Amino acid sequence: MKSNHTFVRWFSELSIADVPLVGGKNASLGEMYHELTAQGIRVPNGFAITAEAYRHVLDQADAWPRLHAALDGLNVKDVDDLAHRAQLAREIVYEAPFPPTLVDQISAAYEQLKTEYGEQLTVAVRSSATAEDLPTASFAGQHETYLNITGKARLMESVRRCFASLFKDRAISYREENGFDHFKVFLSVGVMKMVRSDLASSGVIFSLDTESGFRDVVFITGAYGLGENVVQGTVDPDEFHVFKPTLRLGHRTVLRRSLGGKKIKMVYSRGAGRETTHNVPTPKEEQGRFCLNDDEVLLLADAAIQIEDHYSAKAGHPMPMDIEWAKDGIDGQLYMVQARPETVASQKSLSSFDEYKLEKKGEVLVRGRAVGGKLASGKARVITDVAHLNQFQAGEVLIADTTMPDWGTVMKMAAAIVTNRGGRTCHAAIVARELGIPAVVGCDNATASIRTGDEVTVSCAEGDLGHVYAGRIPFQKISTDLSSLRKPQTHLMLNIGNPDIAFKSTFLPNDGIGLARMEFIVADHIKAHPMALAHPEKIPDQKVRESIEKLTHLFEQPADYFVQQLSEGVGTIAAAFYPKPVIVRMSDFKTNEYASLLGGKWFEPEEENPMLGFRGASRYTHPAYADGFALECRAMKRVREEMGLSNVKLMIPFCRRIQEAERVLDAMEKYGLKRGVDGLEIYVMCEIPNNVIQIDAFAKLFDGFSIGSNDLTQLVLGVDRDSEIVSFDFDERDLGVTELIRQTIEGGQRNHRHVGICGQAPSDYPEFAEYLVKIGIDSISLNPDTIIKTTQHILAVEQQLGRPPRE
Repeated sequence: MKSNHTFVRWFSELSIADVPLVGGKNASLGEMYHELTAQGIRVPNGFAITAEAYRHVLDQADAWPRLHAALDGLNVKDVDDLAHRAQLAREIVYEAPFPPTLVDQISAAYEQLKTEYGEQLTVAVRSSATAEDLPTASFAGQHETYLNITGKARLMESVRRCFASLFKDRAISYREENGFDHFKVFLSVGVMKMVRSDLASSGVIFSLDTESGFRDVVFITGAYGLGENVVQGTVDPDEFHVFKPTLRLGHRTVLRRSLGGKKIKMVYSRGAGRETTHNVPTPKEEQGRFCLNDDEVLLLADAAIQIEDHYSAKAGHPMPMDIEWAKDGIDGQLYMVQARPETVASQKSLSSFDEYKLEKKGEVLVRGRAVGGKLASGKARVITDVAHLNQFQAGEVLIADTTMPDWGTVMKMAAAIVTNRGGRTCHAAIVARELGIPAVVGCDNATASIRTGDEVTVSCAEGDLGHVYAGRIPFQKISTDLSSLRKPQTHLMLNIGNPDIAFKSTFLPNDGIGLARMEFIVADHIKAHPMALAHPEKIPDQKVRESIEKLTHLFEQPADYFVQQLSEGVGTIAAAFYPKPVIVRMSDFKTNEYASLLGGKWFEPEEENPMLGFRGASRYTHPAYADGFALECRAMKRVREEMGLSNVKLMIPFCRRIQEAERVLDAMEKYGLKRGVDGLEIYVMCEIPNNVIQIDAFAKLFDGFSIGSNDLTQLVLGVDRDSEIVSFDFDERDLGVTELIRQTIEGGQRNHRHVGICGQAPSDYPEFAEYLVKIGIDSISLNPDTIIKTTQHILAVEQQLGRPPRE
């Protein structure tokens, strides 16, 4: 008897409402194909074999009683029993015969797809469970996918194996943990044109920052070859961030990027057999360059924003998305091959803020990409073979080359995870975020450098770079309820130099950035002296020149490397706090610090007291550094104009005399940074007594002052702040220092100029902060670790003064 069931539905016939019929993955593909292809988003065509087909196959085979017998009474904590029962369940499903009607419908749809794309068509066959891609449970990686499938026989085999994968060990465990009934979750299978990313690249996009939950960026990862390596975390991918608000305004620039190792790539296998793909070493030339150019990154960001906007409108609330993309190496186009709600970072509570702080540092065993922002200690357990997973004990730190979806039971027991391979969107990273534990991924040598039984501390609380330290190092967790914290009248800003912590820091109470230091970006990201990049030909050491060539090999000129790295570092900080003001101080290294940079010793004089020597404004127009300052200005012009981050204000440090200020401002104007044009404000540090004595004259040249209490104290008291032997005489609370600060604030008010302070003193001494509030300072800029405590203190001071909090 012929069935009247329609077991196949084309993507064009599906929408997100069809999850019960075709599962989350296929419903979302249908939604994108049906709704977004007209907007220019490319989605490969295909069809879904419905969950009804799955049920029909098992009904016809009378498989349900046998599946109950296999799974009823299962204890997923018994790994051996789980493996045995899961294998039995998969065999029951795999061996269930396909009714002729189902075979005919799949065959007809496959032939129709070949008519659209040609006889050479290969397809991807993907599982799509009916409880998949929900806002609170992703089911990512739980079921099977088969790539590069050709011919009806291999297509049917792949569909059978997808059906059976509903009972993979990992899928059974995941359903048990999330409260899903095994017999109320069904499987659909998607069959879609295979995008030839084996000849190009592929990866994952998140429409928010996965580490911090910051929602104003698109985060893109990618590597060469098929996408499974990025999704599963077996490769360290390239990473890109794009800032949504300025992209929407037409500023088409990448905010920041990080070059991944990309040591392997997945390509098609040749020859017979069921395996259709395999990994090969990525050529060194490809490892050394990004897998996407800037135009492609921006096209992916455009698509991610369109997809997020569409799903958010559909849901009636913001819906950050997790999207898989692939570039076809034949037609050169970028395709969206999956989209689902992001289920971890978007669920974070914004009403509280947790900080983790190491009480001391220790020996670093390995470094990698930090996931999660937390700290954990425990005994290491190195797993080099899946057969050893049963040795893992609760509370241990899992050390592995990479992790796989089958490892879920063990990962739930881990205090932390450390892997040789993978990026921030790999399997280990995704699971660690879901579990709320720290992970350091992409360490390269973790399994070689750490032994089973070693006591280790895993730190993800120090920015993008994660560290695994030897031994158990004590640390603190500080939690603050932000929902009841009011805003004081005095503006409280942050001091930040490290772009890696910018997105996380934006959740702290703040009025912007009072001091963004360039020095961290130059030392840690650029690593080379600006003049060495402007004039590498002046370096006599061949090895140093080769090191500079290696650093800058992706750029036409070494100077272009400096401009991009500095602009992306500063831009990241500016974007995190946009549209709040971000005051960026131009470089303020001393000569000994500059000399320690790559190539630096050939461009720096030796000074007895660099603290009082060739630093700050005096360098900017001097022939020994003018070309380096020109590069700084190029970078800041790029941040404000090309990147669209007009919230950036610039600040000149250690400006000794009026004539020096005029020379610097003239040079900046020559480099395209004219005060007042396009709203550009330029501040000056107030850290030399002459800045205070001549404050009326300086106020004519600058838009505001930032008191540098460290240098001001040094020069008022005549104490070298780098000298330990006279450190007992260094005190910002000295009456001479506080009187000059009072005069600065009074002078700023008299000239209608903003006056802030960015020194350490308000963080260290509550009475100093209290004094500043009483004499009417406009803003106090603090380190992130003291902002909450100081906010609470200043609210109390202002209450005593009768000043109500800001609304």
